[in-house]
Amino acid sequence: MKSKIAASLLAFALAACNSEPAQPAASVAASEAAPAAAAPPQKDPLLSAVGIGVSDLEKSAAFYMDVMGMEKIRTYELDYMNEILLRYPDGESYLVLMHWIDGSKRNYKDNPIKLVTRVKDPMALAAKIKAAGFEVTREPQPSDQVGGATVGFAKDPDGYVLELLPLRQLAPPADPAATPAPAPSSN
Repeated sequence: MKSKIAASLLAFALAACNSEPAQPAASVAASEAAPAAAAPPQKDPLLSAVGIGVSDLEKSAAFYMDVMGMEKIRTYELDYMNEILLRYPDGESYLVLMHWIDGSKRNYKDNPIKLVTRVKDPMALAAKIKAAGFEVTREPQPSDQVGGATVGFAKDPDGYVLELLPLRQLAPPADPAATPAPAPSSN
C-alpha cells in the first residue's frame, strides 16, 4: 500500500512539473496516460507537491478553492484513491487532496500536519475562514516569539493546521544618495 501512495505522489509531482499554467482542470483516469509535455526550466531543488488525506474530497476542495483562493488543476480517479491537484494562481507548489476509495480505514482527522500560506492580508483571510464556518485558533497578530512577525492559525475541514503569514516584504533598494562617495585619489 505504501508503494501505491508513493507512486501516486510521484505521479502528481511529475504531472505538476509538466503541467502548463493555463490548462483548465481535467480528469484523468488511471488507465489514461497523458503525453508528457516539454518541461519548463525549474528551480533546483523544488518541493513540487504535498498530499494530505481528506475525509470529504469535494468539501475540502471547496474550502481550499473558495476560502483559501486556490485553483483546481486536475483530478485523478485511481482504482484505490481519488485526488484533486490544487495550487495558488501563478504558484509553483501544489496541494494534493487524497481520498481513499478502496475500503481501507483511514484517519483523516486532526493529523499532525501544518500547511503554511502567505497572503497579502492574513487578517482578511482569517475573517473569510471564520465566515465560512471554520475555526481560527489564533487571530493573525505580531508574535514576540518569532521576532514580531505576524502569525495566525486556523483549521481546515479535517482539522489540519493552517498557518497564515503575510507576504514577505522585499528589502527596499539601496538609496544611492545615502552611499558615501569614494574619496578622491591623490595621483
